[in-house]
Amino acid sequence: MPTRTRIAVIGVGNDFRRDDGVGWAVLARLRERAEGRPLPPDTVLATCDGDPGRLIGLWEGAHLAVVVDAAHGHPGSPGRVHRLTLDAGLLEQPSATSSHGLGLGEAVELARALDLLPDRLVVYAVEGAESELGTGLSSVVAAAVDPLAEAVEDEITRHRGMTARRGT
Repeated sequence: MPTRTRIAVIGVGNDFRRDDGVGWAVLARLRERAEGRPLPPDTVLATCDGDPGRLIGLWEGAHLAVVVDAAHGHPGSPGRVHRLTLDAGLLEQPSATSSHGLGLGEAVELARALDLLPDRLVVYAVEGAESELGTGLSSVVAAAVDPLAEAVEDEITRHRGMTARRGT
């Protein structure tokens, strides 16, 4: 079994499907911010197209995995952010679904069957407004990028504090 010490932050999406690129935009912002305020050395920032096998490969062996993805709300509220956590091996069921054919739920179920879940999984799902072909986020989704980057940094800080108290 791999040693679980690293933190994986994964931006899921497609830069050429407008708001579906929000995960990648948050990762780009985190990289910019890390130039002035570095993330912990065991933090890996990666983008992914949402394929369950690639997601599992990116979070395998992670103590904490944070995933940022676009979502479709039911009913929708573009720009709204949902924070979901893996609790007792189950991902909360949001009122929004992934904007990809195979979603995060499938990746979680496959990872569970293969015993490849991270110790802790946090998902930030952002409701999109535009998913047609093209580049650039809608204004409401673009407005969520900076607060989301900050929320992910806070998630990492909280995680580091919890593991320091436990001595792991």
